Amino acid sequence: MKPRTQLAIVVSVVSLVVLFLAPAALARDQIRIVGSSTVFPFSTAVAEQFGRSTTFKTPIVESTGSGGGLKLFCAGVGESTPDIANASRRIKASEVKRCEENGIVDVVEIRIGFDGIVLANSKKSERLSLTTKQIFLALAREIPVAGKLVKNPNRTWKDVDASLPDRKIEVLGPPPTSGTRDAFVELAMEGGAKQIPMLKELKVKDKKAFKAVAHAIREDGAYVEAGENDNLIVRKLDANPSALGIFGFSFLDQNEDRIQGSPINGTDPTFEEIASGEYPISRSLYFYVKKDHIGEIPGLHEFIAEFTSEKTVGMDGYLADKGLIPLSAADRKIVRTAGENLDLLSM
Repeated sequence: MKPRTQLAIVVSVVSLVVLFLAPAALARDQIRIVGSSTVFPFSTAVAEQFGRSTTFKTPIVESTGSGGGLKLFCAGVGESTPDIANASRRIKASEVKRCEENGIVDVVEIRIGFDGIVLANSKKSERLSLTTKQIFLALAREIPVAGKLVKNPNRTWKDVDASLPDRKIEVLGPPPTSGTRDAFVELAMEGGAKQIPMLKELKVKDKKAFKAVAHAIREDGAYVEAGENDNLIVRKLDANPSALGIFGFSFLDQNEDRIQGSPINGTDPTFEEIASGEYPISRSLYFYVKKDHIGEIPGLHEFIAEFTSEKTVGMDGYLADKGLIPLSAADRKIVRTAGENLDLLSM
């Protein structure tokens, strides 16, 4: 064998060994974000500002729903998986376990602010004022009748309560993969179920059985799964004035010329009432970052800094203009410091 040929073979073998032994590189140069449709407009605004004001590429943001986003996020480490998952509820223990099973043990949790879940209808129709009890009786799969749980017989809002209009119950809302759906059943449905003596007693005796009843939404057409696109729900309400829609406050805030929010338990869904904690259907919003991708995907740590800055999430920040309800000044400082230090999630 000629010396030149031998050298070529040695170089090839060495190159293969180096490639085999080297850790898998994350070649992607653009942040990828998935998750909540509620957080989507906030995350998109931050991504656009980040792209304009830095040398990094504008992050790609996809609206997949909180559950769908966290499923993608927890699939593993590497450039084929998302760097950030937005969520309109806190990550579940089962999702943390799935992440760990797929090699993701270091996750950074960032709380960005508050949101209210609203029930709204077209301004072409009269505004409904509802209680959480009425919401449960309208949308639950089973309700107590004469001391027994039966398939929900209510067809109109008047069937639910004589004070409400004689209008067909038709509510457009998010699917089970949505964080908005999770928060709605926990805060509105469960909150209403606890107002009914029979179910209140069940909660004391058997919490699991109570939750099964309180969280089960009817599937007979009264509740219509309208997907993860909240803007689509807004358009459908405009076309169907008799229906109600469920979505985050920001979509009400951005479309107040066309739709109106229902007071819940006597409290209007406004910026001030949600911020004060008076509005009963409100929740925290989050995003989660894969720490293994920090330093591998360009701009990831800097994006956290942009999202947690005062000019972004403060009382006068640009996200407040889009409907985000800011955390308190003290909490914003805590979150900002945690983001700088890349503090890990603690359940």
